[in-house]
Amino acid sequence: MVFKRLLGSIGVGGPTVDTALAPGAVLPGGRLAGEVRLKGGRAAFDIEHITLELTARVEAETDDGEHEGAVVFDRFKVGGGFRLDEDEERTLPFTVTLPWETPVTELHGQPLGIVLGVRTELGVAGAKDKGDLDPLRIAPLPVQEAVLEALGQLGFGFKSADLEYGRIGGTGQQLPFYQEIELTPAPRYAHAMREVEVTFLANAGGVEVVLEADKPRGLFSAGHDALTRFTVGHAGVEGRDWTAEVDGWMRQLAAGHGTRSVPAPHGPADAYGAHADKGEHGHGHDHHGHHTAGPGAGTVIAAGAAGLAVGVVGGMVAAEVVDEVGDFFEGDDEEGGADEEA
Repeated sequence: MVFKRLLGSIGVGGPTVDTALAPGAVLPGGRLAGEVRLKGGRAAFDIEHITLELTARVEAETDDGEHEGAVVFDRFKVGGGFRLDEDEERTLPFTVTLPWETPVTELHGQPLGIVLGVRTELGVAGAKDKGDLDPLRIAPLPVQEAVLEALGQLGFGFKSADLEYGRIGGTGQQLPFYQEIELTPAPRYAHAMREVEVTFLANAGGVEVVLEADKPRGLFSAGHDALTRFTVGHAGVEGRDWTAEVDGWMRQLAAGHGTRSVPAPHGPADAYGAHADKGEHGHGHDHHGHHTAGPGAGTVIAAGAAGLAVGVVGGMVAAEVVDEVGDFFEGDDEEGGADEEA
């Protein structure tokens, strides 16, 4: 779906732009390809720059509650420095590399409720305007998919997913927000945790997997969060027993007391240093504002080849996610513009 808009800053008769992305989902850290299509207006215009913005819907916890906004998390100049003649049509292909921490929007083709978009900015004659907007589909890296599959095999169920503004201390996080995938506990762990949040922080060398459990209130103790973190490399995903390994992670998490770090079990290549802490931006809030992925959310997902993906989205279809991208970001423009990354 492509949204076209006349450049309002130039007025009627100005050039138009739309951007078409290559079909299919892209991996974090992968190459996003497409083309920008320009159509000249009623006069010639100097095109100063054509810039792509990666934009995400992000939740932020503040003193007066939880709010949503659009955050630009990367920008790419893909063209400019030429004159577009009257009625001229020009197509500019591009390929850009996505950040490694780009959030995952789907699993086995089923959307998780995360809203990402690619917006085109056209700079003309000293003015700039946001052109079109396209939904961005991101599939998990092999490590991310293996962990999610293992959780599904163990009986954990998908509940919701969102993007939280803030940073997780003690990690190599680069973006100003992180993704949380919230799960219902497997039956064997239901006594030890009310829910589990999974965060993936990928980089060129591997993926940091941050696990946080909401521990239930006991007879003589208040409820609290337990947190642990593991780092795994991109290589050798096929040769590991992920179900057994992730089960070991969850056993350590279930036995945790408060916020702590636990060493990964695979030696120096998987080791990490600093203490993990999600408290820099008030983490620990309740999750009533999370975006569930449809009527099927909250159910325990049966173990199977598709892991967590089976039954995740119930009634949500890809077209609804496309509509949500347009509705959210177009509405953001009407309210005065997105909150962009500095």
